[in-house]
Amino acid sequence: MAEGTGIVTVGVIGGSGLYDIEGLSDVEEVSLDTPFGSTSDAFVVGTLEGVRCVFVPRHGKGHRHLPTEVPYRANIWGLKKLGVRSVLSISAVGSLREDIEPGHLVVPDQLIDRTRTRPSSFFGEGCAAHVQFGEPYEQGLRAELLAAVGEVGAKVHDGGTYVCIEGPTFSTKAESHLYRAWGCDIVGMTNLPEARLAREAELAYATLALSTDYDCWHAEHGEVSVEAVIAVIKQNVATAKSVIRALCRRLATLGHIQWPSHSALGHGMAVMTPAERIPPETRRRLQLICGDYVWPGEQI
Repeated sequence: MAEGTGIVTVGVIGGSGLYDIEGLSDVEEVSLDTPFGSTSDAFVVGTLEGVRCVFVPRHGKGHRHLPTEVPYRANIWGLKKLGVRSVLSISAVGSLREDIEPGHLVVPDQLIDRTRTRPSSFFGEGCAAHVQFGEPYEQGLRAELLAAVGEVGAKVHDGGTYVCIEGPTFSTKAESHLYRAWGCDIVGMTNLPEARLAREAELAYATLALSTDYDCWHAEHGEVSVEAVIAVIKQNVATAKSVIRALCRRLATLGHIQWPSHSALGHGMAVMTPAERIPPETRRRLQLICGDYVWPGEQI
């Protein structure tokens, strides 16, 4: 379905503070028209540590898009179109635990959705599908990411629940305490619907979360400020770039790995609508996502 090159292709979605990747060779910018509108920015495609790397800044260059405004569907569709199979999300988060200090890294393994207004599926408009999402992050990719962080030597927390809020305001104190009571570990604004869309597109997805603050629950720390967040992000970005390179080296060694996320549509079982009942316009929009299952061997 996707336009691959025969080599491992890794996607990197840059979060707050990460707007480029150093060390790419054979670099080109690729702009795509997608069935879901414009992407956050042009994709930067190049070679990094033996893999083909496709980078997109989630908020656009110059940080133009609010979390609610990020074109998540277009970004994920574009990554799949360019042959990506594994996606690393770089995400700034607030800590909801004393031991996750500002400057620490977290590789979460669970998600709670508190967003309200974002399109959260590729499906709809005449095509119904349901994918499994019990493990929202691909465990195989998480393991490789944790190993990559270990190579870099950064302080990392293995696992944790990321609660994704709508934003763009930070949490109230009541909300922050509520999330802690729920057992959440970090709070952010961007991993949903991003992770859900990646699953529908059969892309392995994992997050390297950069802890920037204690949200607003901590009695000994003030409320979150953009200035404080940016200061910690600047310290973390260099580490994140080193982790990206280490992960790419590891994925290059693994080659064309097959993880559960890569068959998330379950050989067509996730798509419940008969092919002949799907409207032509919806079919055109979904051809890249599920065409090999619903319309095998056909092109439009």
